[in-house]
Amino acid sequence: MFMIIFLLFSASFLFTIHLLGFEENKLVDWVRNWRLVTQEPEEASFEETFETFTREDDSTRDSQFSVTLLDPDVLDCPVCCEPLKIPIFQCNNGHLACSLCCGKLNNICPSCKIPIGYSRCRAMEKVVEASRISCPNAKYGCKESTSYGNRSSHEKQCVFHPCPCPMRGCNYFGSYKHLYNHVRAKHIEERIQFIWDISLTLEWDLNKTIDVLQEEEDGELIVVQVYRKSHGLIVRVSCIAPLEQGEFSCTLKFAVLGIELKQALVLRKIRKVRDKQPIYGFMLIPSYMLPSDGNLKMEICISRGQVHLDHA
Repeated sequence: MFMIIFLLFSASFLFTIHLLGFEENKLVDWVRNWRLVTQEPEEASFEETFETFTREDDSTRDSQFSVTLLDPDVLDCPVCCEPLKIPIFQCNNGHLACSLCCGKLNNICPSCKIPIGYSRCRAMEKVVEASRISCPNAKYGCKESTSYGNRSSHEKQCVFHPCPCPMRGCNYFGSYKHLYNHVRAKHIEERIQFIWDISLTLEWDLNKTIDVLQEEEDGELIVVQVYRKSHGLIVRVSCIAPLEQGEFSCTLKFAVLGIELKQALVLRKIRKVRDKQPIYGFMLIPSYMLPSDGNLKMEICISRGQVHLDHA
């Protein structure tokens, strides 16, 4: 009886498969796939799981990502508002202060009046040390990134810091090198060319206040400014150059009625020409030595490095 029922079921199954159009080889594949699906997957071994986790952890640890601070002031000292630098101290209530401020405050927290300056805030030190900031002169070509606490020192020495053109009426603004090229291309008639260590005579109308000199090959810009005062004429010489570009100096000579004034100056490096009268680093020509016709001739010799009067 059982055999009859089994044969009838088999015949019905095969007849149904035939009506549905299944081919024999497809039927075998279907049965095999059904067996694979119904089998429970084998659990991964502990070693395989650990290796996968390690690789993912390594990739996460080695990757870099950016973090945006909605308020960058959190990296500044709350007392002096300057960028925090290591060491950073905190009081027992968690208020922060830089080391300089702790000394100025006599180690008393200005927020809660308890001692500060004895416990370091290691967490904030790590944040400040890991924080990097792009140079604000990136649009002028600087690709440097510095720690947040040292940004001011980099900005002072950045060779891409923009400088305005020293020529009257010119609105050009660019980095040192671009400015040198700009003056060479756009102000050919206004500039005065010079060569290192070769004397040059400047002729002045006492109503003129500035002359711009440019080195023939290197392109450095030297600015000679004159300030007319009741006691005489003040002459200042500056160089438009970054701080790290080395020293420049000059020798000034002025002679009238057999009297000669001679002075060596170390040139102050500037970014912008200012009309403010200098308090040091200038040559004073007394009023009694100024020519009556208002025309002044002065000899200048500009050098790299320092120049002493004995060798000028």
